[in-house]
Amino acid sequence: MRNGAHDLYDFVIIGAGSAGCVLADRLSADGSTRVLVLEYGGSDRSVFIQMPSALSIPMNMKTYNWMYESEPEPGLGGRRMHCPRGKVLGGSSSINGLVYMRGAPADFDRWQEEGAQGWSYADVLPYFQKAEARREGGDAYRGSDGPLANRYGTLENPLYKAFITAAEQAGYPASDDVNGYRQEGFGRMDMTVKDGVRWSAANAYLRPAMKRSNLKVETHARVERILFEGRRAVGVRWSRGGAVHEVRAAREVILSGGSINSPQLLKLSGIGNPEELRPLGIEVMADRPGVGENLQDHLEIYFQQACTQPITLYSQMGLFARGLIGARWLLRKDGLGATNHFEACGFIRSRPGIASPDIQYHFLPLAVTYDGQDLASEHGYQAHVGPMRSKSRGWVRLNSADPFEAPRIQFNYLTHPDDRTEFRAAVRLTREIFAQEAFAPYRGREIAPGAGVTSDEAIDAFVEEKVESAYHPSCTCRMGAPSDPLAVLDPQMRVIGVEGLRVVDSSAMPSITNANLNAPTIMMAEKAADHILGRPLLAPSNAPVYVAANWQSAQR
Repeated sequence: MRNGAHDLYDFVIIGAGSAGCVLADRLSADGSTRVLVLEYGGSDRSVFIQMPSALSIPMNMKTYNWMYESEPEPGLGGRRMHCPRGKVLGGSSSINGLVYMRGAPADFDRWQEEGAQGWSYADVLPYFQKAEARREGGDAYRGSDGPLANRYGTLENPLYKAFITAAEQAGYPASDDVNGYRQEGFGRMDMTVKDGVRWSAANAYLRPAMKRSNLKVETHARVERILFEGRRAVGVRWSRGGAVHEVRAAREVILSGGSINSPQLLKLSGIGNPEELRPLGIEVMADRPGVGENLQDHLEIYFQQACTQPITLYSQMGLFARGLIGARWLLRKDGLGATNHFEACGFIRSRPGIASPDIQYHFLPLAVTYDGQDLASEHGYQAHVGPMRSKSRGWVRLNSADPFEAPRIQFNYLTHPDDRTEFRAAVRLTREIFAQEAFAPYRGREIAPGAGVTSDEAIDAFVEEKVESAYHPSCTCRMGAPSDPLAVLDPQMRVIGVEGLRVVDSSAMPSITNANLNAPTIMMAEKAADHILGRPLLAPSNAPVYVAANWQSAQR
């Protein structure tokens, strides 16, 4: 074991995922600090990662994915659910669906109500803008010159516009920008793509920063525990190829492992529930029973309709056609290879009395599962649809004190009755949209759930059997008031009960946001960098946000 002066850094960042890449860039930017990033995965330089339309391939490769799986889920008839997590530079931003979606303004105001002071929408909007380089330009809500490029799709397939028009015919509003003034409604969906290439956190933040002499990135580095002197985190023990190393952090250790690995490492380092740690022989450093609890996720079904015209992506699913798409992308970085195909979306309220949307749609001109494993045998189109504010809560717990053993993960999906009620609404409201005139030239049979699935019992059975994760695990090290016994972090993302240690990733969310998680995770890291460096925070925004005037009495 080596431990010399050359192993001393100001900041040691654990994990080069969406948050870790941002921190690596921002904390090393002025050249005055020495920063080390430890990432267990390896290079992200695969064509399967960099080509947007290949998104389902790295998600299914052990090289890039931790390949976690849940315990048998009691609300899903004992199904074990996949929980992919990025194990590569860029983390999950290198294997995700490339969706850039911030969440509803009300989500962040709720965070503040839940104890995360300083994380209201007015507080966080400037950090979204700081991160963002929107191809279509900036405004009071959007940024134009940040590192994180995003853009709209081309909407060339007529089914995208049919979906948006059908929603309007069903009485829903259109939105010029669901990431701007008005999330509620239907419109275009942003993707993290730049010049035809996946714009992961690694491409946006880490790769430019790696040119600096004061930043070092170690790959294939497995962190085993955080080291303490007294109650202060002073370093990290990590291993690679059988060799064990220790590094010291003069200022802070920052854990950015994500919502599964961050609570696991905190517990391995003695921060968690003593009743869980002591039987495993782990010395308790801080009694924080909230570590690994409060696990939240988004579930979705694929509402699939056959298409009577051969205009869907089904005709591009053959080996020869896919080869042509790949060749064009390699040569020109454009065409069908340069999009994630999620180019239209929607946000609605499931019932009257809800002020902010609680159901999200991704529309796709193909009938297929998200991971690409189950392709329909005909032309079709689909909406990924599901409730965004599930009341079910799960956990991440240790199997043992061995850092190389995967933790136990239990989401407890659909164990709260309201979650089933919201899925019934999602099925019925989607069926209504798909029945509108705009889809008449294309509408074939309903592939899934199927026209006969109409009763509460039938919908419940379909959802239990077919629902899938949207791969948004979060909230397992939640921020809150320091006086809250179940909070893990204070509002500056410092671990309560110790010093010199923060957690910066989606596990810090007090509650899950109403959309995909990559954008808010990057925003959180942007804001955390100012906290860590002791800089003044960006001035809060006063930009107004839309709330439906009739939300108390009407669903739309």
